[in-house]
Amino acid sequence: MNKKIIILFAAVFGAIGSYIPTLLGDDDLLSGWGIIGGLIGGLAGIWLGVKAQQRFGE
Repeated sequence: MNKKIIILFAAVFGAIGSYIPTLLGDDDLLSGWGIIGGLIGGLAGIWLGVKAQQRFGE
């Protein structure tokens, strides 16, 4: 498996997940909701990265 794709997906989705609470009115990126959003986004990114690697990979 190509780990670069999975890491890229995890980083991008983790950043998006941690920024979503800011869009919803939370003013601090390092608040509890931002950390939970980043965790959920990172896990979703890992899952999507694995699925993308299986579909389009070697």
